[in-house]
Amino acid sequence: MIVKKFSGEAVSFDPEILKISISKSGATSEQVEQVFNTISPQIVDGMTTRALYELAFDALKVIKKSFAARYSLKKAMRDLGPEGFYFEEWITKLFRQIGYQSISGQTLQGDAVTHEIDVLAVKGDEMHLCECKFRNDIDAKISVTTPMYYLSRFNDLKNNTYTFFGKELKPHKCWLVTNAYLTTDSIKFAEHYNIGIISWDYPVNSSIKYQVDSTAFYPITCLTTLSDENKKFLLSKDVTLVKEIFENPKKLEHLKFSAEQISEILEEAKELIDL
Repeated sequence: MIVKKFSGEAVSFDPEILKISISKSGATSEQVEQVFNTISPQIVDGMTTRALYELAFDALKVIKKSFAARYSLKKAMRDLGPEGFYFEEWITKLFRQIGYQSISGQTLQGDAVTHEIDVLAVKGDEMHLCECKFRNDIDAKISVTTPMYYLSRFNDLKNNTYTFFGKELKPHKCWLVTNAYLTTDSIKFAEHYNIGIISWDYPVNSSIKYQVDSTAFYPITCLTTLSDENKKFLLSKDVTLVKEIFENPKKLEHLKFSAEQISEILEEAKELIDL
């Protein structure tokens, strides 16, 4: 049986790969089998991986909404678009989560020209400059030209001193962060020139997926109990994280939910965070 990827590439359908994907939702092995058995009769030759994802998502949602929310993480990261501003805000908060002081959208004067810095983060006496590359395409990859270009920008800045968070600091390291994938050459180049890199799946123990799952840093776009319009409204109010509404339910007040709806949203948020 053949399935078609987003890129149009046709690949053989592998039931075990699908089961592994479903298991990453937090479902038990028995629940994974339950989902697989539910959707198997609907899997047909030539169907798209997108359609396959939707079948699994709907089946997981019946078992537990938080399983579907976690399963949709990659899509939820893309839903922080379309321009990437909210992705930059999410990265800013991620740096804070791991012990940095951070701020987004800064302009720094280099030796030659000015540079827009997506996220600036400080820990101790070290200042880190972060370039965020947001992509809407499912299989998008960041080529080697991106870290090459960013290194040249960093080199124009690294000898200057800037004042942030009450400190006089020189840039210590540059980072490239993306919700997409990295090509092999982009990884090699970044590692050779000591550019910090974080992508959807790299490095294994600090990738976006790992960071989210290990710290419950789920974007608000994960929640199945919120409509797309609800999510856009919350993002516009700087509510980027599931834990932000769980810790402060008042952030939901402007959406005019009923008490029952709020209870359902908070229940899903709690389940997701507890996973």
